[in-house]
Amino acid sequence: MRFDDVILGRRSIRGYKPDPVPKALIEEIIGLAMRAPSSMNSQPWNFYIITGEPLDRIRAGNTERMGTGVPQSREFRTGQAFTGQHRERQVGVASNCSPQWGLSAMTR
Repeated sequence: MRFDDVILGRRSIRGYKPDPVPKALIEEIIGLAMRAPSSMNSQPWNFYIITGEPLDRIRAGNTERMGTGVPQSREFRTGQAFTGQHRERQVGVASNCSPQWGLSAMTR
């Protein structure tokens, strides 16, 4: 597939069928998503698969909240520093790629 085919074939789905997505397809999609590049190879993602009654509760709650007209908060991480293993990976990658950077300040 050509890149322009990907871009021109892109679309946004705003209405969903009630049909369940086969487990094998979900596993394939997650497997592909895990291969996506990430900043500093941090791979900071988690995947949650919700089906059945819990999904119905979430769907109903979202529908109710959207009907109130109150702006919804967005929980996207932007501009925050990495912590824990993600910080260790960030420093490790930078150290291996460019030891001349002198990362002593970063590792504190």
